[in-house]
Amino acid sequence: MGPGGGYSKKKDNSTLIVVGSVLLSSSGFLNFLLLLTIYLVVSRIYYRKAKVSQPYLVMNLKYFTYEELEEATNGFKEELGHGGFATVFKGVLGADMGKFVAVKRLDSMVKESEWEFKAEMSAISRTNHRNLVQLLGYCNEGEHRMLVYEFMSNGSLAGFLFGESRPNWYQRREIALGIARGLLYLHEECNSQIIHCDIKPQNILLDDSFTARISDFGLAKLLKMDQTHTTTGMRGTRGYLAPEWFKNMPITGKVDVYSYGIMLLEIICCRRNFQEEAEDEDQMVLADWAYDCYEQKKVHLLLQNDDEAMDDIKKLEKYVMIAMWCIQEDPSLRPTAKKLTMMLEGTVEVSIPPDPSSFTSSIQ
Repeated sequence: MGPGGGYSKKKDNSTLIVVGSVLLSSSGFLNFLLLLTIYLVVSRIYYRKAKVSQPYLVMNLKYFTYEELEEATNGFKEELGHGGFATVFKGVLGADMGKFVAVKRLDSMVKESEWEFKAEMSAISRTNHRNLVQLLGYCNEGEHRMLVYEFMSNGSLAGFLFGESRPNWYQRREIALGIARGLLYLHEECNSQIIHCDIKPQNILLDDSFTARISDFGLAKLLKMDQTHTTTGMRGTRGYLAPEWFKNMPITGKVDVYSYGIMLLEIICCRRNFQEEAEDEDQMVLADWAYDCYEQKKVHLLLQNDDEAMDDIKKLEKYVMIAMWCIQEDPSLRPTAKKLTMMLEGTVEVSIPPDPSSFTSSIQ
């Protein structure tokens, strides 16, 4: 073989080596792409599953699956109450020494964004006060949104006040003070100011010792540290709504104070704020009737067959005066939750309230 033949053979070998190297490199690159694709697909599937089963965690709150709460409530069998947007069921947590709970199942979101829902959950989870119902956990699985609260054995204040047996005067005063202290905490003492927006007897629960606990933060509005007011769509229950809701005015904690004032009159008199079947037409709207009785120095007419309260007529009159301050049409005239609490405790003098105007518009 001549020199040219040897050179040609070497060239062919070099070409084979290059081609082989390129093929091997291409094969390795394709294998890498294949592995990367598999990894991304598996990761995405895992992420989606994790997101469905536990969308987000909220500090201090236990996450429950829908299946766990369905089992705890025995298929949502025993209903404790029903509101505009939710139904509450009694449940038992088998994994927690058979602890009774109240499971609030939301019928639908109350036109709030997902972000606001998370923010409210996060804020409420950081509240801790003896006059608030404690939120233990939640479920946010698919379309299921549920809140798990501690169970209150003595039901709602509405059932206690408007039932067959009248609670005694001392109990009513303690309940009124407890609710005011709870409001003070929400408005001034917790991390984020919380305006409840739906204070009424149905949303006050009573524990084993009849201590008042504010519940149901479904309509609550959170304020940042530097905020004093907010603007929002109308929230709350007819009969307890402050005039600001009807006038497109800024919403502050004073809307809760107004609602409290209406409720305080109900606590004093053990009757609802509007009673269509009242014997006298002047007594239909409790707030109007209460002011008339106060102005005419006849507050004893507000009570029937309540000797204990009648024997404490001075304090009864003071409580009516406090209620009148709370339901002033002008929010700036209403006391803050702090001053309200101090009035009830007797550390601040209660001055003579002006006529709070007509209340009929708030119940129409």
